[in-house]
Amino acid sequence: MDDGTDEYGPPQAGGPAGQEADPPGEVPGEPGDEVPAPAGPAPLGLVREETGEPRVDAALGRLGDVDHLATDGHLTVYEDVHQGLRAALDALDAPPGPSAPPPARPDGSAGRAH
Repeated sequence: MDDGTDEYGPPQAGGPAGQEADPPGEVPGEPGDEVPAPAGPAPLGLVREETGEPRVDAALGRLGDVDHLATDGHLTVYEDVHQGLRAALDALDAPPGPSAPPPARPDGSAGRAH
C-alpha cells in the first residue's frame, strides 16, 4: 500500500491517494503569506519598587534604559547595572566610618614606633 511516504524519508508531496499538500486555492508565496516585520523596542511596563538604598535604586533605575534600545545594546546596560550592584555590595563589607587609629605601642603610648 502506498501512503505517500518514502521508506527512508519524510512524506512526499501529494500525500495519501492524491491529497494535496496545501489546501486548494492557497499557493505558497502569495502576498497573504508575508511575514510581518518585527516590532521595534517597546517598554515592558514593569513597576519597580524603591529599595531605600540609593546606590541600588540608581543601578536598578538604569535597567529602564534597555526599553529604548535594540537587543544588541542591552549587554552594555546590564554590565553597567551589574557593576553598580557589585559596588553597592562591596561597600557593605567596608568598615563603617573613618579608618581606625594605629594600635598603641607596648609601652602604652599612641602613634608610630621610631
